[in-house]
Amino acid sequence: MLDCFLASQSLGAASSPVSVKSGDRFIPTRAGSNWSINFHYANENCRSPTQNHKAKDGSSDSSKDAVAYAALLRNELLGAGIETVPEPHTDDRRHEVFAQDSYSLFRYTVHTKRVPCDHSNEVSPFSLSPLSNKSHKLLRSPRKPARKISKIPFKVLDAPELQDDFYLNLVDWSAGNLLSVGLGACVYLWSACTSQVTRLCDLSVDGDSVTSVCWNERGSLVAVGTHKGYVQIWDAAGGRKLTCLEGHSARVGALAWNGEQLSSGSRDRVILQRDVRTPPCAERRLQGHRQEVCGLKWSPDHQHLASGGNDNKLLVWNSSSLVPVQQYSDHLAAVKAIAWSPHQHGLLASGGGTADRCLRFWNTLTGQALQSTDTGSQVCNLAWSKHANELVSTHGYSQNQILVWKYPSLTQVAKLTGHSYRVLYLAVSPDGEAIVTGAGDETLRFWNVFSKTRCTKESKSVLNLFTRIR
Repeated sequence: MLDCFLASQSLGAASSPVSVKSGDRFIPTRAGSNWSINFHYANENCRSPTQNHKAKDGSSDSSKDAVAYAALLRNELLGAGIETVPEPHTDDRRHEVFAQDSYSLFRYTVHTKRVPCDHSNEVSPFSLSPLSNKSHKLLRSPRKPARKISKIPFKVLDAPELQDDFYLNLVDWSAGNLLSVGLGACVYLWSACTSQVTRLCDLSVDGDSVTSVCWNERGSLVAVGTHKGYVQIWDAAGGRKLTCLEGHSARVGALAWNGEQLSSGSRDRVILQRDVRTPPCAERRLQGHRQEVCGLKWSPDHQHLASGGNDNKLLVWNSSSLVPVQQYSDHLAAVKAIAWSPHQHGLLASGGGTADRCLRFWNTLTGQALQSTDTGSQVCNLAWSKHANELVSTHGYSQNQILVWKYPSLTQVAKLTGHSYRVLYLAVSPDGEAIVTGAGDETLRFWNVFSKTRCTKESKSVLNLFTRIR
């Protein structure tokens, strides 16, 4: 037994590393200390973009409570002297708060009590509260009510034969509060005021189908692009066709009005710009894309046209040149989602398809790329809010969601779900408060996204309004 014990001891000594002799003095090591846990804000810059989006959800009360609690702790522990609750996800203010308290993190100072000038807000010497005067002011400061965006649509319409085609644009909302929808070979008009539905046209007589619809700015004329390459101009009030424009050799999937001029983009890779008041021969042919044109938008100042194509290119044209003045090639998939900012001159946003999934922002005045973010799914549409510096995006594969973003921080304000297919169609109400989305699940859903008073009740029944007319 003793031999076995000695053998095991010798074997362990041979296999073990050489032991280091140390004295009787104990020196603790702090190499494993994680200071980012003690000072949690130091770890905020180490998060991934997706974690930042989730952490910066400004619609929850818990985030504001956390900011108030953090400010209270800084007052009591670090003497920051914060008197008002900062906004939870404003980067500038967050850095200001850090700048205020960072000076005293590792500095020992002796604070002498000073008599405050405002004796009305001074804490009574007989108060039992352990909080300082600044913290009392912080707790009494008015708090901005949390913004609530309903996660459910306030109206759902049945839209049979609404095509599940990424390259089409089949929904648009007019200034007169009329919604035009292309369903199969027909175009229907739905009044948001009276919920009345009328059929504007039926192309099945000619063996054609609707591939795009677009209202003019006044909301009196609606342009209809067809699969055979025609562009029809219809008088919505009179229900009659005014003209039919030829020139394209393939389907017309994108339309954009600029005053009395109409731009049309086709699978034949050509953009035609025509004045509807002049003979059809007076046209401008813009050739720059090498594949189908699937997105067209005019800038708010009517000076520049942005076009997106299946060749992954985003082009910017002016009103006089026949060649693009700018070309952006950063997207890795088709560019259908295009939107000009109404708040900042020359700011253009674009979104890429399934292989790209990114939102990108461009300064078209200088031709520089500003910033981008990976949304995680196919970007189908973009629209800016008229009232705030926010935008909404609709998505396809693989989450089929609707996202509301703050700009320029690119934080997610809300995430809306409900469609079971790609959310291919988007239009904004004329007052800029509501949006309508359409998908291959053959439904149109209305959401209060930008409004001040938001509906919280869900529609109990699906309104099958588009099946009234046969």
